[in-house]
Amino acid sequence: MTQADYDQFRRLLKTRSGLVLNEDKHYLLESRLAPVARRFGLTTLTDLAAKLRGPAAGAVEDAVVEAMTTNESFFFRDKKPFEAFTSVMLPAVIKARGPGQTIRIWCAAASTGQEPYSLAMALKESASLLGGRRVEIIGTDLSSDVLDRARLGLYTQFEVQRGLPIQYLLKYFTKMDDSWQISSELRSMIDYRKFNLLEPFHSLGRFDIVFCRNVLIYFDAPTKADVLNRISRVMAPDGYLVLGGAETIVGLTDALKAVPQNHGLYMVNTAAGADAPRRVGVAP
Repeated sequence: MTQADYDQFRRLLKTRSGLVLNEDKHYLLESRLAPVARRFGLTTLTDLAAKLRGPAAGAVEDAVVEAMTTNESFFFRDKKPFEAFTSVMLPAVIKARGPGQTIRIWCAAASTGQEPYSLAMALKESASLLGGRRVEIIGTDLSSDVLDRARLGLYTQFEVQRGLPIQYLLKYFTKMDDSWQISSELRSMIDYRKFNLLEPFHSLGRFDIVFCRNVLIYFDAPTKADVLNRISRVMAPDGYLVLGGAETIVGLTDALKAVPQNHGLYMVNTAAGADAPRRVGVAP
């Protein structure tokens, strides 16, 4: 693969997904895209780059972007965000919403479904707190392949052993040959949709809780700021945003503020006002 080929892949990924690939990621590109090249009957990544310049590049572009943006996920990842979900976020939102109201949750990088299903299990365990309130969980991802897996809810033995308490495995999963499938009841709790975070968010509606974890680390600063600003505009005024452990809003936006003593947890900065200037980024 030549430098020109590498730069072509980088430009495609930045434009289509916001993913910023550094100069030292040749190995990652080669490992992720070699199977894509074989799928299209090609031998090298140079052949794949040439295919992208051809007249029927659409399917190849989609395959390249999906291969590069599919990330690892596991149940109850990092634990603390889910503890905050049941001890901080959910009680506060329930208290502010009357019986019969719908609580809306968005998992902005649903991947193969472990995060939204973790939330669904946490909700089932906290069902007595809901008091008749309906909960809607939207799980979005750029990749059709991982969303298909998420909808199926079928996981290997290795996947269910990563972060999933054994009592939840026995309670919410059924053994299927060498795999485990999450219950149809929990699968029905998640509305999975293909969605690109570079697109406008208005069609998704307003959310009480947003999980956008381990996504911003792949974006440059203007893209991070843009995504954060637009998330703030689809959050309820008293809603919550959860970021990954290595992610922050510092130096990116004034539209959000940290929740004290809860690392990675943020709320809308109502004191800044709807028209407050953003530090970095572009218009929504």
